[in-house]
Amino acid sequence: MGVDIGGTFTDVAVVDEASGEIGVVKTSTTPGDFAAGVLAALTAAMDRHPVAPADVVLLSHATTIVTNALLEAKGARTALIATRGFRDLLELRRSARSHLYDLFQEPPSVLVPRHRRHEITERIDAQGEVVTPLAEDELDGIIEELRRQEVAAVAVSLMFSFLNDDHERRIGEALRRALPDIPVFLSSEVLPEVREFERTSTTAVCAYVGPILTSYLGSLEAATRAQGLPPLHVMGSSGGVLDVAEALKMPAMAVESGPAAGVIAAAFIGRQLQIGNLISFDMGGTTAKASLIRDGQVEVTSEYEVGGDGNLNRWLHGTGHPIRVPVVDLAEVSAGGGSIAWIDPGGALRVGPHSAGAEPGPACYGQGGERPTVTDCDLVLGYLDPEYLLGGELPVDLAAARAAIQRHLAEPLGQSVEQAAAGVLSVVNHNMAEALRIVSVERGHDPRDFCLVAFGGAGPVHAASLASALDIPKVIVPPIPGGFSALGLVATDLRRDYGRTLYARLDGTPPEALAAVFEEMAAAGQAMLEQAGVPEDRRELRRSADLRYSRQAYELTVPVEDGTVDDGLLQRLAETFHDRHRQTYGHDNPGEPIQIVNLRLSAIGRLDGLELRAAETAGTVEAALRGSREVHFPDGAVACPVYDRAALPGRGELTGPAILASADSTLVLPPGWRLAIDPRGFLIMEGSDDV
Repeated sequence: MGVDIGGTFTDVAVVDEASGEIGVVKTSTTPGDFAAGVLAALTAAMDRHPVAPADVVLLSHATTIVTNALLEAKGARTALIATRGFRDLLELRRSARSHLYDLFQEPPSVLVPRHRRHEITERIDAQGEVVTPLAEDELDGIIEELRRQEVAAVAVSLMFSFLNDDHERRIGEALRRALPDIPVFLSSEVLPEVREFERTSTTAVCAYVGPILTSYLGSLEAATRAQGLPPLHVMGSSGGVLDVAEALKMPAMAVESGPAAGVIAAAFIGRQLQIGNLISFDMGGTTAKASLIRDGQVEVTSEYEVGGDGNLNRWLHGTGHPIRVPVVDLAEVSAGGGSIAWIDPGGALRVGPHSAGAEPGPACYGQGGERPTVTDCDLVLGYLDPEYLLGGELPVDLAAARAAIQRHLAEPLGQSVEQAAAGVLSVVNHNMAEALRIVSVERGHDPRDFCLVAFGGAGPVHAASLASALDIPKVIVPPIPGGFSALGLVATDLRRDYGRTLYARLDGTPPEALAAVFEEMAAAGQAMLEQAGVPEDRRELRRSADLRYSRQAYELTVPVEDGTVDDGLLQRLAETFHDRHRQTYGHDNPGEPIQIVNLRLSAIGRLDGLELRAAETAGTVEAALRGSREVHFPDGAVACPVYDRAALPGRGELTGPAILASADSTLVLPPGWRLAIDPRGFLIMEGSDDV
């Protein structure tokens, strides 16, 4: 079972390993108590399918609690201890700014205010040698001040501690003895890598969200254990699950927990269909997210900022709090079903970033929402069935949706309700197409060489329009698209990522030096997998390196092949870097020396694999027809047949226009598009050349 908390709904995927059948249950998200909402969703899923707690062999969870704490600035009361003279690293940041020519922009907030940033006398140089011994006599005063300030967590980040952690380790030991109930995060344990600002920021993020994550996962794990369920696993940002204890050691690894699950699910169905190049598109209640899967591998980046206003472009620096951990490379926009449409002071139509969320929700939900949303517009244009959302369990009010659009959009614009709603979809589709361009075109990939995997409650509604905008030839809509991210939670593996700085030229470093660092990380990874109970034959260690040309400031992460680290392997690594640089930036320079910055290792524990098996359904496509309704497409309104997706046969074809309704999502097949039904539950759409 996999449970994923979204902005509007909480989804539970239930997978029967014996039969290959999958099911989904959607319940309303409970922002006031996420843990209670998760337990209610799990109970509903086990009742509906039905499943006994003892039958569950894997329970995985994707949580937004870390991201929410950062976005809403509601983290723990945190203190920072730094080398004397360096207490203001978090405020000084880098020179990069999100809006280069805006002289009045406000910098991102600082997680630790200055009065809770403490200095201690010590200094280690760039070679790891002690220049100024640690003044341990200053610790008593700092500890007393931490007590007075009633801090809930402490971050410690000293200069060059990634080369020599002696001072940090001694400070950590003293703090943990004196303040046993307060978590202490050392930068040499969290991120033993070069770049003091990013290392300090990552450590501060861990301390800021650590107590909240500990409280949430602790209570949730206790509750699930009390129900007889197996140990809880948490989806990490890099696309693998962690056990709770490992997640609490490095809370920053859970920042993009939910979105990562959807990308992993997309890669899973790519393997099922034997399609290596995919663009994952997830449109839920509050945001739309895109990611690229190349040759079956999920794209991962360590250049990531969270909590700012730059969610659209992950390569836009200066927008939030940097965290140097591997994260699935995503482009995210505020464009979900609950995104609110509005008119700006200049009279232009806008969509987002504000969302109606789960409470009060879109106007059509009848829960107090008064502003028009994307879902309201989809309903008015006929894409959604007013009597069949969530299989009929969610009644919607078409009149309320029309009234909200009329009042806030149509009247100010001098348009009809349908024209205003169509304008909203045009704007939101443009915003989402930009996210798809970022992960494909801006990364040096031609979207025409990829298939679009569309999921999320609203993804299949808008998928064909987005594919047309980028000339993507094929759209794949998986089974249970509305709960697809939850499926990714049970289709992944156990994973923990490690990194160490090795600052040296690639062509001047003995292979033994690289091998020693990899062996150190491999030992830590093997210990983690051993503690998690992963058998040796299911363990895998993947190596990579952060490389750059000697006069560059930022790196590219390049895979390091298996085998003995020798001169031949290093030569092949250099060639791989040149290829990656050329693909990313459009040029390379084979004559320029290559600099090693960091070495990385991913420790992976293979869990039982899933396979979606053919489930032939008797009947015909015609027998699944439930009726028709007027649907407004860009070329005009047409009478559109509506099919029950659950009643479709195991094989068959459809030609648009058509609507396919299911309990968790709706698929829109525009005029001129064709749809093929795969017996494993996939729906594959293709547009004609003139669409």
